[in-house]
Amino acid sequence: MARERFARRPVRVADCLAVLVISIAAELTITPSIAATASSEPKSGAAVAEIVGRIDQTLADELNSFSNSTGRGAAPLVDDAVFVRRAYLDLVGELPTPNEYTIFTLDPAADKRGRLVEQLLADQRFGRNWGRYWRDVILYRRGDERALITARPAEDFFANAMNENMGWDKIARNVIEARGNVYDEGRTVLIMAQQADANDIASEVSRIFMGVQISCAQCHDHPTDRWKRSQFHEFAAFFPRVQLRPIFNEGRVRGFEVASMDSSFRFRAPDQPGRGSLEHYMPDLKDPSSRGTVMTPAFFATGQKLPTGTPDAERRETIARWITSPQNGWFAKAFVNRTWAELVGEGFYEPVDDLGPDRKCSAPKTLDLLAAQFASHHYNVKWLFRTIMATKTYQRQSRPRRNPDETPFLANCTQRLRADQVFENLVHCLGSPPVSASNYSNTGPSRAITGRMVFGMVFGYDPSDRRDEVSGSIPQALALMNSSQMASVINARNPQTLLGKLLADQRDDEDAIVELYLLCLAREPSSSELKISRDYVNGVGNRAEAFEDLQWALLNRSEFLHRN
Repeated sequence: MARERFARRPVRVADCLAVLVISIAAELTITPSIAATASSEPKSGAAVAEIVGRIDQTLADELNSFSNSTGRGAAPLVDDAVFVRRAYLDLVGELPTPNEYTIFTLDPAADKRGRLVEQLLADQRFGRNWGRYWRDVILYRRGDERALITARPAEDFFANAMNENMGWDKIARNVIEARGNVYDEGRTVLIMAQQADANDIASEVSRIFMGVQISCAQCHDHPTDRWKRSQFHEFAAFFPRVQLRPIFNEGRVRGFEVASMDSSFRFRAPDQPGRGSLEHYMPDLKDPSSRGTVMTPAFFATGQKLPTGTPDAERRETIARWITSPQNGWFAKAFVNRTWAELVGEGFYEPVDDLGPDRKCSAPKTLDLLAAQFASHHYNVKWLFRTIMATKTYQRQSRPRRNPDETPFLANCTQRLRADQVFENLVHCLGSPPVSASNYSNTGPSRAITGRMVFGMVFGYDPSDRRDEVSGSIPQALALMNSSQMASVINARNPQTLLGKLLADQRDDEDAIVELYLLCLAREPSSSELKISRDYVNGVGNRAEAFEDLQWALLNRSEFLHRN
């Protein structure tokens, strides 16, 4: 259908050139995007293919041991139309444009999926999309609302790091060792989110960077894992000297900075436990008023220790190095598990931040293989995305989430879009933010930020939550169905809107309907959808009004809010 539609749509020079290049490249068995570096790509591509083959085979062997009560086999691989939409949403958080969809689906090259992944990994939107993901991972578990002032610098820090392909170990060390003004240094986000509290920092560092929820051992030995209460407080002893210091200007607090507190000055008397002590104390549960037991910094995963009295910078640099070491397998597993879950729809461990020696892994050999390869590739984030997206599991069709007794990873799972992705895709489909200018005094970029914040409050969810626990809500439905802001930007009568331009370019109603589906859902309509839409346009009698209704209907479909 794509070829037939391409033949009917108005001729664009860019389209013609792109298809011509694709055709020539196919004849020469060389692809346009990698022609300049073809000599180096086969070796890299062959290496990835070999690893992907091992992952596919290892997973298949593990899944054979499951008893599948439903009798369903593995889902077939998706076609190009589904793959291009999935890849765009997963990597850059936005739908492909109709032209991008058309060019990809018409490309005859056998390796075009890999080339598309490379193209999107090199797109600056890749870092922005995943920078927002990691911003949310940290800030959704914040201990104080003031931590939200670090949202933008945190997003920028992670976005730049991802786009520069900084190793995940270096990113983690930056966050754990962070210091500086929270307005300027996005890496301070975790410490700011936990208000420099040693217990809370320890809990979040363990959860985020190792997937180990040792926080349950803060008051007693872990009820379902092997961690002891003393191990939690030995780990927290790496962070008592972290300080969140107010910045004053003209006698008023103008901000905060993360700093080290290594002097003998204390906010509390020496015999009182709590924030401000140079060492960390494990409270005495039988006598809460006492100072408790001073703890020697020790890493629960390996048993490595530092002496008390060690300066803050050395403590945090050391624990950051121990956490990110290849000898600590939980570090690589935690990131691989999260990334796999985001791309496949289900993690090896569920939820994604609760791994551990006493937790059940659905495919431990596959996870071990992928984590070991990730570590051997120096925690290369883009390598991991490239590898997972080349697996059969990633490229399988989506199915509803399985029951606990069913075999995992026989299909991809539908993922609900994050709030920022919903907002960006509304801008993609409408041409402007779905925010009424009359409701806000700001315009331009600040207006878009305001709109994104509004959508964050309505559509946001903690990325660490199990996806089967994330569902739609009445406020979300009302925001899309009955919002005056949405109604104001779905406008076919204005020739400057995307919908207005689409109708001006596509004089044939059927072609316009196809283009509208491509714009809003990144797919072509089925024959029945095309007939229903055409009949509706003819029945309304007002072309602009009918297409406004059609766009509203497409944006209110569940399909728009999900990645299949």
